[in-house]
Amino acid sequence: MWKGALFQLSSTEDPKENLEIINKMINIAAAKNVDFIALPETANCISNSKTHQDKVLQVEEEDITLASLIKAAKNKSLNILVGSLALKHNKSGHKLINRSFFIDTSGRILAKYDKLHMFDASVSYSEKYNESSRFAAGEKAKVVSTALGKFGLSICYDIRFPHLYRDLSKRGAQILTVPSAFTVPTGKAHWEILLRARAIENGAFVIAPAQTGTHNFSNGGDRKTYGHSMAVDPWGTVLVNATNGVNSLSYFSCDLSKVTTVRSKLPSLTHDCKYSYE
Repeated sequence: MWKGALFQLSSTEDPKENLEIINKMINIAAAKNVDFIALPETANCISNSKTHQDKVLQVEEEDITLASLIKAAKNKSLNILVGSLALKHNKSGHKLINRSFFIDTSGRILAKYDKLHMFDASVSYSEKYNESSRFAAGEKAKVVSTALGKFGLSICYDIRFPHLYRDLSKRGAQILTVPSAFTVPTGKAHWEILLRARAIENGAFVIAPAQTGTHNFSNGGDRKTYGHSMAVDPWGTVLVNATNGVNSLSYFSCDLSKVTTVRSKLPSLTHDCKYSYE
């Protein structure tokens, strides 16, 4: 059994400011002797301005947040899920990438995952998103073997595509990660239901650190995120459902024998059948 911490952030447009908060929270979590910490989506910067993003964001090799987290993982003997970072990418032209990282206790990056599904949605008359206009979609799913178990990586809007998680689980994933920056309307209606469903369908732990609160932008706009960071066990039991505390920590324990037990009781991952349509 191992112990983890969910970071619930309210990231700003300033990567340096966000990193200062993250480092303080890492020190608090490390003092609790956790084995694993998980950050939410776009932990380094949330902005609605492409001009501002082009100004403050870096390529992976020069990103200050990633470099600091690699150092922290090694110095604090932590496994770190960097939920995602918004990064420049030489291969994507003018578009950014939304990339998740898994860093082990030696400071080694074991896996990278680029968000597959772009959030192009009209949540309400006044709240519309067109993620594909700014971010390049990923092309590869990722299962990573770690000292803590096998993790299937995903990001936010991916949660609405259950076949992805079934594929990850069939390839050995025991823990499914869903770092997010969910909108408030969709969060209220769907967040917990989707996370518990993915856990139940796959007999897997689901770990979902989230952005929360109001993110104010330099151009006068803002964005609100739902929060409620969650951890769910393979039976669908909620281990953590965080309050909406800004820049707060929640703790949980992960016993992978629960995955074995649930999958032996309900071996639905082995029961797929072929069918046709009339």
